[in-house]
Amino acid sequence: MQIPRPTDADKDRFRALLEGLPEAEVKPMFGNLGAFVHGNMFAGLLGSDVGVRLPDPASQAELTALEGTGPFGPAERPMGGYTSLPAAWDDERAADWVRRAYDEVAVLPPKAPKPRKPARAPRAS
Repeated sequence: MQIPRPTDADKDRFRALLEGLPEAEVKPMFGNLGAFVHGNMFAGLLGSDVGVRLPDPASQAELTALEGTGPFGPAERPMGGYTSLPAAWDDERAADWVRRAYDEVAVLPPKAPKPRKPARAPRAS
């Protein structure tokens, strides 16, 4: 499975779409980026594609009805519950949907951080 990589300009645009979202946290994910609030992912960057998670079924249906939206993630394994925003959208329109995703995901229960795995002991040769 080939995972596309974002350019620095793609990363800058993604971060700009998150401006004004006070508790948004950007984390690297498999060479791409994810945006989280309270430990829950609400938006992602895969190559140049921006995807959002809308837990409200009405919001999800509204977005997927718009021309140019589609599954988000690698073609072989799209991420369930996420929708790609059309590449042709300007930053203002994309930021509106990113904010909607943030608002919907921010009210979900915080996700508990996964416990760290203990460090492996070096193998004896």
